[in-house]
Amino acid sequence: MMTGALLEVAAILMATALAAIAIAPWLVAVFPMEHAPDGGPDGDRRLDRWLEAITRPVLRAAGAWPAKEMTATEYGAALLLFHAAGFVLLLVLLRCQAILPWNPDGLPAVPWLIAINTAASFVTNTNWQSYAGETTLSPWSQALGLTVQNFVSAASGLCVLAVLVRGLVRRDSPTVGSFWRDLVRATVGFLLPLAILLGLLLASQGVVQSFATAIDVPLVDGALAGQKATRRIVTGPVASQVAIKQLGTNGGGYFNANGAHPFENPTPLSNLLEIAAMLVIPVAGCLAFGRWVGDRRQGRALLAAMAVLFLPFLALIVRFETRPNPSFAAEVDQSPSADHEGGPLEGKEVRFGPAASALFAISTTATSCGAVNALHDSFSPLGGLVAMWMMQLGEVVFGGVGTGLAGLIAYTLVAVFVAGLMVGRSPEYLGKKIEAREMKMGMIVLLVPPIVTLLGTAAASVLPAEAAAASNPGPHGFSELLYAFSSAGNNNGSAFGGLSATSPFWTLALAAAMLVSRLLTMLPLVAIGGSLAAKRTVAESPGTLPTHTPLFVLLVAGAVILVGALSFVPALALGPIAEALQPLSIAEGPP
Repeated sequence: MMTGALLEVAAILMATALAAIAIAPWLVAVFPMEHAPDGGPDGDRRLDRWLEAITRPVLRAAGAWPAKEMTATEYGAALLLFHAAGFVLLLVLLRCQAILPWNPDGLPAVPWLIAINTAASFVTNTNWQSYAGETTLSPWSQALGLTVQNFVSAASGLCVLAVLVRGLVRRDSPTVGSFWRDLVRATVGFLLPLAILLGLLLASQGVVQSFATAIDVPLVDGALAGQKATRRIVTGPVASQVAIKQLGTNGGGYFNANGAHPFENPTPLSNLLEIAAMLVIPVAGCLAFGRWVGDRRQGRALLAAMAVLFLPFLALIVRFETRPNPSFAAEVDQSPSADHEGGPLEGKEVRFGPAASALFAISTTATSCGAVNALHDSFSPLGGLVAMWMMQLGEVVFGGVGTGLAGLIAYTLVAVFVAGLMVGRSPEYLGKKIEAREMKMGMIVLLVPPIVTLLGTAAASVLPAEAAAASNPGPHGFSELLYAFSSAGNNNGSAFGGLSATSPFWTLALAAAMLVSRLLTMLPLVAIGGSLAAKRTVAESPGTLPTHTPLFVLLVAGAVILVGALSFVPALALGPIAEALQPLSIAEGPP
């Protein structure tokens, strides 16, 4: 049965790879590298002209045409201003929900603390939800508030990647591009067409897409009793939001059950599409990177580093979630013939099964998406550990749209610098010298998420009232606290479940974690891009460290693992690892 599960997973990953190969040239054209090295691709000219034709009217309407090249400081300021404006506008929309149109159920204004948390969450591409969507937000708030942020927050991540790549390919350049031009091209010219295509595919599978916000369904029991009892079922423009939440690695669901809800994810094929959508742009970004820098081996090397980190943990989580629960193995026949795939189904949808649920879980935490099709709180202790570990590696194993690859490039610069010191070579990456400024900015990118995560978890653990928000005592309760701040501190948004995160502490602390982690990783990446763009390219010499070899791939993967292990293994030992050892100690009895 394990073989069948792995074949199912392999088929989904193959579909993802083929889709990524198809859209990589499109992504290259979205961000043309005008100063690419000799031989470097400049994107398909016809596609570039089409993108420019749809970009120009939008920029003119916004008063940002002609698009002006910006320095890294100006670009970072525009990025920060855009996030601030998005936060304020979304907060106002949520607080004014009661008086805005398209609110057929007369839902009241979102409470202040939940509104602040939600605005911070969607502006930062985290999409943590401290509310049930179908009972808290009107269709107007969902479609015009959250969905818009799903697009532009993902596009801002692509903008950061574009700046970093321009830093590597430009020479003696004081500028790194135009934020407004990049934002519009990424949103209107790339994410929107992809989301329309995926939305149509999802709707064909039964994902709801309707302007009708609810339907009244007769109850069978009432009909049998001669009564006209009905149940009100919430509907709405679901497929359009699901499409961009998956593609943009946003993750916020229209319904509280997210991807486990049959209106969001009704069939195994829709499940395949949603998993592939999470992974496709991060994979395509690696392929596009090789074309941008004029050496496709570099993009394949970064993709290989991601795969080295992803595939072993994928095999582990599938194994953990498809084997029988040892606590019940002696009492219940859980052989493969007696149970779906031989694994426990608690917290999982029968239409997906344990293997597809495990793949969805590791994909959503590796890509900083946060959408879920199963309750992670019900995973085995070690299965939950794998999902949590993917976030704690810094969301660079595929990671968020744009930001995941940019974060891995930061790890790559650190690996180049350390390797250069070890062997006495000048640290260089793609012809650019890596010096103190890049290292300082790179270390901020690497260390801010762990610091935010661990400080938040420590504060929640020592405050009795906040620790009590976890419904389970002992190691599992600690895992719920750790998972929540790992999700917020790494801009993921998924939840372990079982945590009542609606108190002032939880709403404000998680909002602060999301904002700090997002901005203090994006702005240093922009600074690195500006610093590299101003440098000249150094000619390759016999002392240059090759950055496309299997050895270098392992070096980068090792750097990611090392930072993650030093930061989080002690905390994981108190949570999922301790929980995994509990059944064994109980079975053995007291010494």
